[in-house]
Amino acid sequence: MIKIAFSGAAGKMGKRLVALAQADSDLEIVAALDPHENGVDAGELAGVGRIGVAITSELPQTCQPDVIVDFSSPLAFDCLVKTCLERNIPLVYATTGLEEEQLAQLEDAAKHIAILRSPSMSPVVNLTMKLSQIAARALKDSDADVEILERHHRYKVDAPSGTALKFGALIAQEMGIDSFRSGREGKIGARPHNEIAYHAIRTGDNPGEHTILFGLLGESLELTVRSSNRDAYATGALMAAKFLVQQRPGRVYDMNDVLNL
Repeated sequence: MIKIAFSGAAGKMGKRLVALAQADSDLEIVAALDPHENGVDAGELAGVGRIGVAITSELPQTCQPDVIVDFSSPLAFDCLVKTCLERNIPLVYATTGLEEEQLAQLEDAAKHIAILRSPSMSPVVNLTMKLSQIAARALKDSDADVEILERHHRYKVDAPSGTALKFGALIAQEMGIDSFRSGREGKIGARPHNEIAYHAIRTGDNPGEHTILFGLLGESLELTVRSSNRDAYATGALMAAKFLVQQRPGRVYDMNDVLNL
């Protein structure tokens, strides 16, 4: 059985992770970290009944999980990575909105502990990323315009989403594009070809939706992936945790490794 801990356990994603992990016979929840709801039983907060694991702000010294899954905030990054390094704990890092310096720190930490990071933990989102790479490679010399539309709930704090940016980076690499913009306004003139544009929509409780549009003269291709709830991300994160405990340090793993893409 894999001993698992969650960082951000009092958040929307954290509560779903606790609920799904509690129902998984391969997992044992041993810690739930969050600066909020201190002392509250993680299972009760997640709506699955008391599980005997109280939420704490830091990982107890007496607790040694096999892996930590983080869905918290970039503000918790330094403390979390420091803890994992000092105690040799593999880390599934699912929080978005990291600065370049933090990404570099994660790469350096991966030399010492097993780390997996993905802007989206959804298996289907990652499959769609692979499909978008195939499309970009095929349309590289076809004068295709690329636009990326993403929709999320009103509470999301970063835009464009980390997932949208990852889509853009993968497509840009395939098509040799080096110019990016977020939205449009005013008399901006004709659309430059060598550009990827992001459009972020924030509405209601939308858990996540991305559309990748390849527009040509006379035809277009759209790849759309949407979630109806957060369980897709939680399920993917638990898959990632089970994968990561069998890996060695050396590089930052991603969901392509988990899904064998």
